[in-house]
Amino acid sequence: PRLLSQFFYADERVSRVVAEINGLDAEMDPQQYLVLLNQLHLSQSHLLAVIERIMEECIPTQRHSRDYLVKFPEELLVDNLGNHMLFAAECLLAGTFLELEESDSLQLRPQARNLLCSLELVRTVLREQSLSQPSTYSEAVRAVLVQFDRLFAEFELSYVSSLVAVKSPEEIYRQQEIIVLFCETVERALRLGYLTQEMIDGYEPLLMFTIPRLAIISGLLIYPEGPLSLEQSPEQMSRVFSPFHNLLKKIRQEDWGRGRFRVGLWPGVSVLTRWPRCRDLLQVLSAEELALLERSLCTAE
Repeated sequence: PRLLSQFFYADERVSRVVAEINGLDAEMDPQQYLVLLNQLHLSQSHLLAVIERIMEECIPTQRHSRDYLVKFPEELLVDNLGNHMLFAAECLLAGTFLELEESDSLQLRPQARNLLCSLELVRTVLREQSLSQPSTYSEAVRAVLVQFDRLFAEFELSYVSSLVAVKSPEEIYRQQEIIVLFCETVERALRLGYLTQEMIDGYEPLLMFTIPRLAIISGLLIYPEGPLSLEQSPEQMSRVFSPFHNLLKKIRQEDWGRGRFRVGLWPGVSVLTRWPRCRDLLQVLSAEELALLERSLCTAE
């Protein structure tokens, strides 16, 4: 059950697989080479997970800040992101990385070298500690873990920033405003009986349609000065809604004559589409008509 003991066996597995790869002729047996590479990937992932748990136990108050993760695209925030970073560092050091510009690769290579050297030092120190005193952590262990944690975070931020466009502080703030709008919308929908707590607790799939639809109504009518304010330009809005700025203006206030509205099915912002004779679609609705509209938006029909 001791983490240092778990580390010892995880480190042994990595060393064993590396030794097998080094002793194999990849050209003579490419299939076995691929099998060993997959084993190495899995064993390294397990090793990093154990080291992460050791850092949480050994240096919980000295961890390097990971606040920068909010800048990353959501699709990158996967469980094995750390293992991808390690693989990227190894490729950069070997000169085999193809996804980055040469200038970015040259800039990242020293960071990759420092990270991998720090990881080897961590493995050495933790291995010695696991063989001598597996129940405690020495100051030497703490020092190398703090250094490794810092180098890993710095490389992760630099590498991802070179690979994809990270969010600006302004975009993060706008995204947080959208989150608040959605939370306020859910609270209001519960209060008015459009949704039930059981639907939320049970992760009702219909909510993926309902909440964004109701949030548009709330953003345009209930909180007109909030993140869906039409007084701001599309560039000032969150990326979630900025492509639909003109459509939001039409939904709220454009003069289309008197007529009817209908409800679309797409869960994003294009949930109200006009029929030819409509006027001030939302602003002229009575309380009863608004309630009818919102209840209609809560259905999948």
